Amino acid sequence: MQRNTIYDQALDAGPANFEQLSPLRFLERTAAVYPDYPAIVYESRRQTWGDTYRRCRQMAGALAARGFGRGDTIAVLAANIPEIFEAHFSVPMTGAVLNAINTRLDAETIAFILNHGEAKALFVDPEFSETAARAIALANRPDMLVIDIEDASFPGGRPLGQLTYEALLAEGDPAFDWHLPESEWDAISLNYTSGTTGDPKGVVYHHRGAALNAAQHINAWEMPNHARYLWTLPMFHCNGWCFPWTIAANAGVNICLRAVRAEPIFRLIETEKVSHFCGAPIVLNMLANAPDALKTFTHQIKVMTAGAPPPAAVIAAMEAMGIAVTHVYGLTETYGPAVICAWKSEWDSLPAAEISRLKARQGVKNLVLGELMIADPETLAPLPADGESIGEIFMRGNNVMKGYLKNPSATAKAFRGGWFASGDLAVMHKDGYIEIKDRSKDIIISGGENISSIEVEDVLYRHPAVMEAAVVARPDETWGETPCAFITLKPGKTATEAEIIAFCRENMARFKVPKTVVFTDLPKTSTGKIQKYVLRGMVKDLG
Repeated sequence: MQRNTIYDQALDAGPANFEQLSPLRFLERTAAVYPDYPAIVYESRRQTWGDTYRRCRQMAGALAARGFGRGDTIAVLAANIPEIFEAHFSVPMTGAVLNAINTRLDAETIAFILNHGEAKALFVDPEFSETAARAIALANRPDMLVIDIEDASFPGGRPLGQLTYEALLAEGDPAFDWHLPESEWDAISLNYTSGTTGDPKGVVYHHRGAALNAAQHINAWEMPNHARYLWTLPMFHCNGWCFPWTIAANAGVNICLRAVRAEPIFRLIETEKVSHFCGAPIVLNMLANAPDALKTFTHQIKVMTAGAPPPAAVIAAMEAMGIAVTHVYGLTETYGPAVICAWKSEWDSLPAAEISRLKARQGVKNLVLGELMIADPETLAPLPADGESIGEIFMRGNNVMKGYLKNPSATAKAFRGGWFASGDLAVMHKDGYIEIKDRSKDIIISGGENISSIEVEDVLYRHPAVMEAAVVARPDETWGETPCAFITLKPGKTATEAEIIAFCRENMARFKVPKTVVFTDLPKTSTGKIQKYVLRGMVKDLG
C-alpha cells in the first residue's frame, strides 16, 4: 500500500492545476495565436486557422443541437478533403466518437462497420456515394442521419442524405461552448482493422493517447512551426497517424489531395512548397519511378513511411531525389507509428547503401511509447538483442488502444501479460533498434492496407468450382505484398486464373483481390490443417 508523504497533504489536483489531455486544445490554441495563418489548402479553397476553429465549433454545435453527444459514433466516408479534417475536431467537441471509414472497402464491409459501431450519423463524400448507398441499404439503420459533403471540384456522385454538410453547419453556433472530455480515457475515435480475422475489429482510441502521439510527431520529425503537410496518407487510416491533430498543434498547413498520383503530388510539392508528407512504401516507389520531368522541386522535403518494410533501394531513390526518409512502425492498435528509426548524426558519413539499410529498420520506441520488447510469443521472455533471435514485437504505453469495441475476447488476446502483442516477428539489434523479419502468420500488407487471408479465402470458397483455398502473401514491387491464392478445384470442375480473379472482383474490395492464382493440391498436416508455411515456400519458387 502506498504511504502518504508530505507531498500528499493539501496538494490536490483541481481546475487550476489539472485538466484532461485532449488534442482539441491544439486547435483552440492555434486559432487564438495564429488566426490568420493558413490552415487548409484544397484546390481553390483557402481556409485560415481562425476560420477552421469557427467551422469546427459551428459543426459541433449543430451536431449537439440534434442530440449527438458522449459515446455516439459519427462516421465519415471521405477522401482527404477539408471536411474530414474538420470532423477530427467537431465530432469529439460534442463528446461523440469519430469513425473514419476506409474508402477502399466494399459496401458489405462498410455496412458491417456502421452496424457494429452503431453509427448515429454518416458524412458521405460524393466520390463514394454509390458504395455508400449500397452500404446504407445493407446496414438498415433508419435513424442514422446521412449528410452529403458537396465538393465543387468533384463532378460525380449523387445526393444520399437528408441534408448537406454546409446546411448542417448553418444550423450550428460558431461560438458553441464545447468542453474537454470528463476523462481523457474517453473514446475519441474508432478505427476498424481486419486484423487476423475476416470480420473487422473496432480499435478504440482515447483523448490522452491521441494528444500524446500527435504531439510527439513534432519532436520525432523535428518539425518546424508552420510545416506544410501534404495529405497523401489517408485520414481514415489510424486517423492519418494522428497527423490532423499534429498539424493543428504545429499551426501548419494541411494541403489536401483527393487522388494520390505522382503528377498532382509533384505539382503540389512545388507550388505549395510542401515540407512534409507521409505514405506507404508503395507511394514512395511510385514517386521514385515517376518521370523525371515531374521532379522539378528544389527544396528539402521529409517523408515518413510505414506499412510493409520499405526496400532499401526505394529509400535510396527517394534520398537521391532530395526527399529525406524517416521509417516508422506501428499498428492501428498503437495510434499508427509507435516506433521510429531515430537517426543518429554519426551515421551521416556512411555510404549511401549503408544509410538506406539502416533506415529500412523499424527502430526504437517513440517519445511516448512506454516500453518495447522482442520476446518469446508464448512465455513473453525477452530475447537477446543480437540481431538474430526472432520473437514477437510487444509494446505498452499511453499510445496503445483502449481495446477492441464489443470484443472482449480479442482484447484479452491482444493484451497478454500486461503487454500489447503485435503479432509481428522481429529481431532487436545490439543498438536496441528492431527490424521486422516476418509478418504475423497470415496477414498480407498491400499498399499499407491489412488484408485478412481468411476473408479472401471465404470469398474463394463461395466459387462453385473451388473445393479448397488458401491465401498467402506474395512479394510485389509495386504494392509491397499482394494476395496469392492456392486453389484445389472440385472433381470435374474447371476454372481459370482470370475467372477466379473476376469472381473476387465482384465480391470484395479490389485491393484484396488475389493477383496470382495457383491450382494445386494443398499441403496438409495429419490433422487436415493446411500448411501455409509450405505455400509461402512455393511462392518463392514463382519468382
